[in-house]
Amino acid sequence: MRVTHIITRLVIGGAQENTLATIRGLREKSGVEINLISGPTIGPEGSLEAEARKIFSVTHHASRITIIPELVRPVHPLKDFIALRKLEKILREQKPDLVHTHSGKAGILGRLAASRAGVPVIIHHIHGPSFGNFQGALANKIFTAAERHAARVTDHFFCSAAAMTKLYLAAGIGKPSMFTRIFSGFDLEPFLTATNDLALRKKLGLEENHFVIGKIGRIFKLKGHADLLTAFAKILPQIPHARLLFIGDGSLRSEIENQIRALGLDGKVIFTGLVPPGEVARYVGLMDCLAHLSYREALSRALPQALAAGKPVIAYDFDGADEVCLENKTGFIIRTGDTGTAAQRILQLANHAELRNQFGRLGQQFVRENFSIKKMVDDQYAVYQRLLEDYRHRTK
Repeated sequence: MRVTHIITRLVIGGAQENTLATIRGLREKSGVEINLISGPTIGPEGSLEAEARKIFSVTHHASRITIIPELVRPVHPLKDFIALRKLEKILREQKPDLVHTHSGKAGILGRLAASRAGVPVIIHHIHGPSFGNFQGALANKIFTAAERHAARVTDHFFCSAAAMTKLYLAAGIGKPSMFTRIFSGFDLEPFLTATNDLALRKKLGLEENHFVIGKIGRIFKLKGHADLLTAFAKILPQIPHARLLFIGDGSLRSEIENQIRALGLDGKVIFTGLVPPGEVARYVGLMDCLAHLSYREALSRALPQALAAGKPVIAYDFDGADEVCLENKTGFIIRTGDTGTAAQRILQLANHAELRNQFGRLGQQFVRENFSIKKMVDDQYAVYQRLLEDYRHRTK
């Protein structure tokens, strides 16, 4: 089985980590040859390109990673046309049995190129929506039309949350039988064994009695950092020993730093900057809870990561958050934008250690059962095999 994965950028992010974990797992299966195509890694989010090249450096067949300079995230008619032609040429040369695309731009161009190259099976992985109430009407119209067009040459969709299936079907994209929810697996062990590292706390300026509210994600629009600061300012008078821990970096950091100063939160918010994926568990171990007030993403990897470490979670009711942040079981779901209720729930967790432990235990069990890399890879591979078998039957 020859499989080509296509993604827009290899920045540090959930979709990219998912893709590389899938590739690593599939390469261990007998008779599977994997190739990866990506655009250039551009942006302040950090890069996973070196890790990708490391995966492909140990090989017993002709698999490889290919970078297409014109495959960029912003809409750019000329570059998009060139990228489409290059993708088609590469796929004709590789002759994959199946193409598996990720992210918005690569998802559209990759599927169209795969169809033009005569690839037997085409799958698109929806890691997050490309349309929705987080953007304007014109952008929604353009992206919805593009997704409908690409869906005509798509055999199947993988969704990291059932919410994505509902969203796409409601927009007239695909039909129910074309969608499979597959949770985005990750290496559980570092999180299951994460501890409260006192040396790391000291390095970050955290004292032993500080109540640490964590946030993992790019400092970028719609990620909810500003809302979390607003909620945090509300609770500080009652729990002055609380601290915010921001794991990640991004283009809006200076704007968030300005908000911190405006709210009088200097010294109360710690930035780690970019943290390699393999190091995230160390920082999660310091948290007492995780607050993820994001406005958009199918299902943030931060939520199951925190639960794997036994930490309760608080999340806005975006997309698939409630599929992991189970109300009053593993954490609290908040109406998006309601910073007042978010503050109340953080305060509730801060004042009830047993409730935090109860949510953490249930969350850890849930993640053990649903988020292993092995389960994710096996579930995808089973769909690969079924779709290829269906194709063979149709073309006999």
